[in-house]
Amino acid sequence: MRKYLSFFRLRFSMGLQYRAAAAAGIVTQFAWGGMEILVYRAFYRADAAAFPMTMQQVSAYIWLQQAFLALFMSWMMENEIFDGIRNGNVVYELCRPVDLYAMWFSRSMANRLSKAVLRCFPILLIAAILPDPYGMGLPVSVSAAGLFLVGMTLGLIVTVAFCMLVYGFTFFTISPDGLRIFCVSAVELLAGEILPLPFFPDGLRRIVELLPFASMQNVPLRIYSGNISGTEAIRAVGLQAFWAAALILAGRAVLNKACSRMTIQGG
Repeated sequence: MRKYLSFFRLRFSMGLQYRAAAAAGIVTQFAWGGMEILVYRAFYRADAAAFPMTMQQVSAYIWLQQAFLALFMSWMMENEIFDGIRNGNVVYELCRPVDLYAMWFSRSMANRLSKAVLRCFPILLIAAILPDPYGMGLPVSVSAAGLFLVGMTLGLIVTVAFCMLVYGFTFFTISPDGLRIFCVSAVELLAGEILPLPFFPDGLRRIVELLPFASMQNVPLRIYSGNISGTEAIRAVGLQAFWAAALILAGRAVLNKACSRMTIQGG
């Protein structure tokens, strides 16, 4: 375990060095979040009763989404891993006395967390001082705050575990581009990145909420905003835990299968 914590610390420290990129990201994410909220506000002024979330809930959802963009965005996969698989440099990783899955998993989590730490606080601070319904307040209750933190942790694990599954399948392709584009497109639509899941038609929403994509950012952001609470929130967090375990087991199986079939050429 100590060696994987070392990988985590090294990648986390490396990610904290990119402060200029973080500053640019803060400006971009604040501008994008503000634009999204203004678009929703225009629709809500027409008929607020027609929407499944209140405007205040939507604002909280969007600001949290922008603040923690690095934690859940599917397109933030590591090019270093893809390049290593494609050019064969992954064999150097296999020579190390470490578990390849655990090493990549810890590095991926550290990479996402370091980016989120640099960007989240300014966005949350500005969102907290904006007037209603454009800003975001505190969680609706102490229990909601606790479930939010648990949901955030599980959502990050599900996101990283899904990316690990993509890395594993990359071993069986000539180029990772097609697989990566397909997976990113599916996650952006089904995880609530483009549109919060409550805005989906009821029949489709019930199906989508059972998929692993909904266990990424959808659950913690809706818990914080108060869109789901009580038994429904606990059930959603339980489903997150299930998908976290299932994706980790599936990712390990795919990666082990790929490594067992790998052929290394050269002297």
